[in-house]
Parts: sequence; structure tokens; C-alpha cells
Amino acid sequence: MENMDLCPYLLTSARWGYRMGDNKIVDSMLLDGLHDIFSGNHSGWHTEDLVKKYSISREEQDAWALRSQQRFSKAQAEGKFDTEITPIEITTRKGIELFQKDEHNRPDTTAETLAQLKPAFRKEGTITAGNAPGLNSGAAAMVIANAPFVSAHKLKPMARIVAYGVSAVEPGMFGIGPVSAVLQALERAKWKLADVERVEINEAFAAIAIAVTRELGLNENIVNVEGGAIAHGHPIGATGAILTTRLLYSMKHDGLNRGIVTLCIGGGQGIALALERCD
Repeated sequence: MENMDLCPYLLTSARWGYRMGDNKIVDSMLLDGLHDIFSGNHSGWHTEDLVKKYSISREEQDAWALRSQQRFSKAQAEGKFDTEITPIEITTRKGIELFQKDEHNRPDTTAETLAQLKPAFRKEGTITAGNAPGLNSGAAAMVIANAPFVSAHKLKPMARIVAYGVSAVEPGMFGIGPVSAVLQALERAKWKLADVERVEINEAFAAIAIAVTRELGLNENIVNVEGGAIAHGHPIGATGAILTTRLLYSMKHDGLNRGIVTLCIGGGQGIALALERCD
């Protein structure tokens, strides 16, 4: 679970008191989540370096963002997410309401509106609020068990974890971390890239999804088929569980068996899971 709405502001030294002078309030969302621990710069600032290294244009990023919004909105309208979301009753000023659909996406997004947005992290940059995900809260739950436990309790698993990969890269290039993580997972699974039928790449920024797709040589038609985090949101602490859930249901809808879910990690890492359906 990730509740970015409640990330506190911190007062350093407040526990033991201030002797004299001013102090600053620190945003824990940035300190613990979005800023690189080594440089202190925002992850979006660093991703501009990835954009330059891999020659990704603003137009390509906006096109990917539009693709994400359109695909997600289409899938949502078709009820593709209904079976993976458990409705929750919440108390509001208007009474009890049923929360049962993701609300971050913008189905009215167009290429024109994306093109009008200003760079968010560098004056001459290409990353904007439109080709990056928002600040979101979210949660996902799953049960992981070994084969003897499943057999003893007569469970019906949705999928099995075939292999995983975890990689380390230069901190500022954290966005390319999924590439080596995926290759490691494929090697451990004894799969070829051609064996993978669906891939879910976390859209921490459109540029990252583009770079990872290109470097792995993936067919875009199997990547983020029902949209990605730019549309449905990126609650950072819950990303892995949410994307894994999303991938498995997407594969189930379309009768596919093998998939990869992967994401970058701030500080210079990538992680990937190779999953095989068994339901």
C-alpha cells in the first residue's frame, strides 16, 4: 500500500529542540521517494540525462503518454479492470460511497494538450507533467506460497514465479535498470525474448518505458497493452504489486501464458519477474 496523500512534512532536529535561528520543513515524499539519495536531485531531473543518452524526443514521449491514456481509457470502458479491483466503501461528507475504479487517468488527453505543457525539471528539458505519472495513492494484495503449501491447502494459484532479476546501474541512470534485470530473469527462466507474450514496464516516465522497450528489442504491441502508470498512476511503494496484478489479469483476459513485469528503482536499480499463468 502507498498513501502519498499522507506523506508528512518533517522538521529536522525538532525532537531535541532548536537552539536558535530558522530551520526548514522537509517534504518526506521527496526525501524518501522521489529524490535521488546520492545527488539530492529529483528522479525526473536525472531522467533528462537518460533522454539525451538514448536520443528520445519530446514528441516520442508525448506519443507514448497519449498511447498510455488512450489504451487505459479503452480498457477501463470495456470493463477490463473490473475483476481485478475490489470495491471499497468509504465514508465521505456525502455519505457512504463505493470506490471501485482508478480515477487518475485523463481520457480527454490529446497530442495538442500534451504539446502545450512546459518542461517540469529542466528549462530546456522534454519531461512534462503529461508524459510523467502523477502523485498517487494505491494498493494491491496478493498471496505468495510454495508448491507444498498450495497442494496441502488445495489452492488454485493464478500464476507461478518462474524467475526474477535484480540489477544495479549508475544511480542517475536508474531508468535503464529494468533492461539488465529483464535479461537476468530471462536467463534464469531459460526463456528467449520471443517466449514472452506480454510485458508490463512501469511508466515512471514515458522516456523510461521507451528506452527499456528499445534496448530490449521488444515489440511495442505486447508492452503495456492496457496503458501504464502515466494513465493509472504510480503509487511508488505499491508499484510492484499493482503492476504484477495488472499483468496477470491482462494475460488472463487474452489467454496468454508468459509475461514479464519490470520497473526501475530510484538510486540505481531495476527489478523484473518472469511469470507463467497456471489458472
